[in-house]
Amino acid sequence: MAASGFTDLREKLKSMTPHRETPRSEVSQPGYGRKRRRRDSDGEQSDHEEQRELQAHRVKSCVKQDSIFSADECLRIESKIDEVVAKAEKGLYREHTVDRAPLRSKYFFGEGYTYGAQLEKRGPGQERLYSKGEVDEIPDWVYELVIKKLVSSRVIPENFVNSAVINDYQPGGCIVSHVDPIHIFERPIVSVSFFSDSALSFGCKFQFKPIRVSEPVLSLPVKRGSVTVLSGYAADEITHCIRPQDIKKRRAVIILRRTKADAPRLDLNLAGDALFSSFTPSRRKMLRAKRSRQKADPDAAHRPRILEMDKEENRHPSLICGHRCRSGVSLDGARRRFRDPGRIVKRERR
Repeated sequence: MAASGFTDLREKLKSMTPHRETPRSEVSQPGYGRKRRRRDSDGEQSDHEEQRELQAHRVKSCVKQDSIFSADECLRIESKIDEVVAKAEKGLYREHTVDRAPLRSKYFFGEGYTYGAQLEKRGPGQERLYSKGEVDEIPDWVYELVIKKLVSSRVIPENFVNSAVINDYQPGGCIVSHVDPIHIFERPIVSVSFFSDSALSFGCKFQFKPIRVSEPVLSLPVKRGSVTVLSGYAADEITHCIRPQDIKKRRAVIILRRTKADAPRLDLNLAGDALFSSFTPSRRKMLRAKRSRQKADPDAAHRPRILEMDKEENRHPSLICGHRCRSGVSLDGARRRFRDPGRIVKRERR
């Protein structure tokens, strides 16, 4: 035994037994499986956090921000934006220049495009530019007060911009997660903010009724008078949005872009258009941009309003309430009648 290096047979047998990483007694202990699952879950969470941190780093590397416009310049530009809103309320723009949604009005200049419910098929790649002349030309003040300053600051090259969009948000307004159509617009995407500070969020997911937004991969502060430039990963590989909680006061943004030469256009006058030639006249009407004829409330910017997504849930109660106000019937009584129409007949017979 001594020659083999072992003084006890039990030691030799132990050395010949395959090594067991986890003792049998430990496996049989209560909670061992839960501990292992917890460790696996912690590992997955750690991997998820690392992936989000990597995404945030890639976004930051493809975003440029700079405060270019002074307070006086902002005031002058904001007065011009108010003039655009006033002209739209008077109906002085072409039909597809103005597109209104709850708590957000959009004004297309130079080039406009269809998106969302305006198309037969929704989703990335389905957007189409309007035919030439369907929207108004870019106002002179946008060139003089905004574009020239960006060119002189070397943010964009001269003659780059042929599309300008003004998004005018009221408190609580938002724009859902999206990527600016890659088949329509060149990069970079340039935006300038006015009226108030806000934030631009990346990688959020929206849910509706009521509206809810997931935590962003990255949320970048956007100051009044600042310019934000998106390119590369930030423009093409991850969505960006404006969350409702980030619009606390009225805010407007001017988005400056260049359309691609081969960007597809919506032309309902051409019978050979492969995408739209088979549409019926009623379906073609549905492709028209959505416009609200309702006049703007001058106090809207100072009062929170209900999002359209949330109104659906309150539709029936509001109708009942309206009936109560006109007829003097209590709300409970209206609800009982709604559930049991026979009660109305019985009461009339009395």
